[in-house]
Amino acid sequence: MGTTRQRDAVGTLRAAVNAAIGEVGPGLYGVACSGGVDSMALADAAIAVAGPMHTVVVTVDHGLQPTSAFVADGVATWAKQQGATPVIRRVIVEDRASVEAAARTARYGALEAVIEELGLTAMMLAHTHRDQAETVLMRIVRGTGPAGLAGMAVRRGAFVRPLLDVTRAETEAYVRARHLPVWDDPMNRDPAVTRVRVRDGLLPQVRAENPAIDDALVRLASASREWLHVIDTYAAPFGQFPIVCTALAKEPPAVRKRAIALALERASLGYDAAHLEAIDRIVLLPDHGEVAIDLPGARVVRSYARLDVRYEPAAPRDAFTAPPGPYVIRLYAAGDRMRPARLKGRSRKLSDLYIDLKVPRENRARAHVMVRTTDHAIVWAEHVGSAYGEAPDLGPYPAE
Repeated sequence: MGTTRQRDAVGTLRAAVNAAIGEVGPGLYGVACSGGVDSMALADAAIAVAGPMHTVVVTVDHGLQPTSAFVADGVATWAKQQGATPVIRRVIVEDRASVEAAARTARYGALEAVIEELGLTAMMLAHTHRDQAETVLMRIVRGTGPAGLAGMAVRRGAFVRPLLDVTRAETEAYVRARHLPVWDDPMNRDPAVTRVRVRDGLLPQVRAENPAIDDALVRLASASREWLHVIDTYAAPFGQFPIVCTALAKEPPAVRKRAIALALERASLGYDAAHLEAIDRIVLLPDHGEVAIDLPGARVVRSYARLDVRYEPAAPRDAFTAPPGPYVIRLYAAGDRMRPARLKGRSRKLSDLYIDLKVPRENRARAHVMVRTTDHAIVWAEHVGSAYGEAPDLGPYPAE
């Protein structure tokens, strides 16, 4: 019986990966692999379905555990033995006060860089049915709106989650059937981590009231995505600045708030539920005068019937003077790359760095960079700082 279940698990996971590949199309596929049960099962299934020559196994080493480098090397060795391409990206988690969020930002930044550098068709993530249930419950506890109840998307950009309908029991059975090596992450037992507290504390208590709570939460996510799809159909025509308030005000509250959220996301602006409520209130105001809501890095302003964004002013073009040496100052240009000190020399597009740092789009367009004329390397960038290997205080002088 156990052997049959293991065979079924192998078939289930490989079918899920095959379906995901069918959705994204042919090419080179990345698999984010931490070395844990779920990601090792996904990596092995991807290699089996796509073929080792078409699979890149990517491990992001956050450096948060003494054994993290050992685990990353172990995953890479295993991937190479299977004939797949191993990639290790080591990142620095700078904000130890909010380690979960900082680690996630660093991880996705590293994965996006690999996607770009290798031209990957997709990057597969090993989130499962259990992870989806935990995500929805965490969002309920924190206080989410209906859109947040949709949980994790099956596909968002180049990121794909083939295992959202696969249970933890199935990934464990797959690992046993394939005799895969797995590595334990101590953070998965650390009560300082929100997901661990939900998994080990809150979910068992709720499960005592409803043994099928995991399925119920996943169904809630699925139903919320269906709701979101319908709402977006009505909200999308309004979901970009500038917004005509007199037209949006005629729509139901759910459509209005979703349109505002879409517009803020397209403008790369951070917001919370309180911001949405406040902006919705000014949408409903009479068509007279000017009123504004402050957001990080920008203001949303209603002037008569028009709702638009005003970014914090960026420095003018001649705001900086290059220091003595082979340096020139120019404005940021599309395609610029640098090796920032904060990433220990890993090259990334400045556009991606600005997104990670939540620099408003208007400010990015007028950001300054300092270039060394001998090798054309960007050695400093406004909002980012010095490049790796350069003096920490290297940078232009403010213009007189």
